[in-house]
Amino acid sequence: MEELGPVDKFYEWLAAEELDFEMNGPKKRRGRKPTKNMYFTYMTDQAIIAYNKEPSYAKRNKVFREHINYPFNKLVENIYHTFRFSYFDVPYEDIKAEVVAFLTEKIGKYKEGKGKAFSYFSIVAKNYLIIQNNANYAKMKLRTDTTEIDANRNVSAEVAITEHQESLRDFTNLWVDWYDKNMNTIFYNKRDIVVADTILELFRIRENIENFNKKALYILIRERTGLKTQNITKVLNVMKRDYMKMYAAYRKSGYIINIIN
Repeated sequence: MEELGPVDKFYEWLAAEELDFEMNGPKKRRGRKPTKNMYFTYMTDQAIIAYNKEPSYAKRNKVFREHINYPFNKLVENIYHTFRFSYFDVPYEDIKAEVVAFLTEKIGKYKEGKGKAFSYFSIVAKNYLIIQNNANYAKMKLRTDTTEIDANRNVSAEVAITEHQESLRDFTNLWVDWYDKNMNTIFYNKRDIVVADTILELFRIRENIENFNKKALYILIRERTGLKTQNITKVLNVMKRDYMKMYAAYRKSGYIINIIN
């Protein structure tokens, strides 16, 4: 008999959950109190996990269409209307479709056991909208102010800043790859390795989260690791120290050099 794939197992599990619900009513679960309007549930989490593990495109499309697409659409809809983004010049439905497509593109980044999918995708969607909204505002302001050139503009400083940003971006890409390969020689505790791996993942997607403050990033890391702030801070301090030391060496040599004690 052919072994069931991840999506088949999900539907089998879902049928059992629905039967249990009919016979025994809703289970008590940790987290926020459920409401009649909940659209992104623990079942959505399981559907996403099955989607990411499933090798069959047909089955992936089926579970996405039936159990992921609607929660993604409602999530984007609620975030958009809650924060009232005002610098989009295209219809709302086009914006929603664009953000849902972005979430679908990033769905493989969600890791089982590293927090609730709702929290993860809420942050991804909100940050994407913030970045696009800010970019649209900048374009609008540029069109408005093209004749108002600041006489005090420091072009040399702007060039220096741009070069520094490019150097930092290149180093960060190299550093993330190096740290990922050497992480097990820096951290020995499994809990610390999980935190470090999550932080490296945030570095990889930093272009999508750079508008978030320190508190929001801590919340995201806690959601994905299930660990307390003090556990995260300990690892973060080590990685920050290593980053600064290696970047100083990189600026002198142009290469990633292991100077970690």
